[in-house]
Amino acid sequence: MNTKAIIGFEPELPYSVEEAINRLRINISFLGRDVRKIMIISSEPNEGKSFIAMNLWKQMALSGERTILVDADMRKSVMAETYQISREDGKELWGLSHMLSSNKKLQDCLMTTKYQYGDLLVNTSNIVNPSMLLESRRFEELMELLSKYYRYVFLDVPPLGLVADAERIGNICDGAILTVRAGVTSKRIIRNSISQLERAGCPLLGFVLNRAGANGNKYYKKYYGKYYSQYYGSEYYQK
Repeated sequence: MNTKAIIGFEPELPYSVEEAINRLRINISFLGRDVRKIMIISSEPNEGKSFIAMNLWKQMALSGERTILVDADMRKSVMAETYQISREDGKELWGLSHMLSSNKKLQDCLMTTKYQYGDLLVNTSNIVNPSMLLESRRFEELMELLSKYYRYVFLDVPPLGLVADAERIGNICDGAILTVRAGVTSKRIIRNSISQLERAGCPLLGFVLNRAGANGNKYYKKYYGKYYSQYYGSEYYQK
C-alpha cells in the first residue's frame, strides 16, 4: 500500500471548532472496542457532515488511532474536489466506486496520507444509482476487512432524507453520528432520521450540532459555506 494522497485544501480551524471536534473524538473513544464502523450522516444537504467526517478522521489519526475515512457518497461526491485530493505520483485517482464496479483492488484505491495513522478511500466516479453496489456482498466484505485492520472506519454517506443509501450502509455499521445544522434542521426531520436509522438497525451514537453561531463567522462564510452550498441543492440526487 504505497499510494500516497496529497490533501491540497486544509484550512486552519478556529480554536473553538477544533476543540469541539476533539471533544467529539474523545466521546467516541468511550463507546467501546466493538464500535468501529461509524457513519457520519445528516438528514438533509448542507448540514456539514463531510466537514465533520474529514476533521474527525484527522483528529483521530493524529491521536494515534489507525483510522480510515471512506467516501461512500457514490452519487455525487464532493470530497476529492473540495479538499483537492490527488495522488502524489500524479496518476489517476481511483476510489470506492472503481473498486466495487470494476476489477480494481483495494490496494489500487486506498491511499495513505501525511498522517501516519490516517488513510483515505475516496470516490471519484459517480454513479446514478449505486444501490446494487451498496447491497453487494463485496461492499459488506470490504467493510468487514477495514474494520479488522483499522480501529475506526468513518463513512461519509448521502443525507438520509434524499436517498436510501444511508439506510443500506447503516445496516452493516456499528452506529451513526447525526449532524444537525443549528437553527435549520427541524425536530420533525430529526425524528424522521432517527426512525430511518432504527429501521436500518443502526444505533444512533449521538448528535453533532453544527454551525452553531455561524452567522457572521468569517471562517464559515469563506470556507464552509462556499463549498457545501455550491454542490448541494434540490437537484442534487436522482432516486
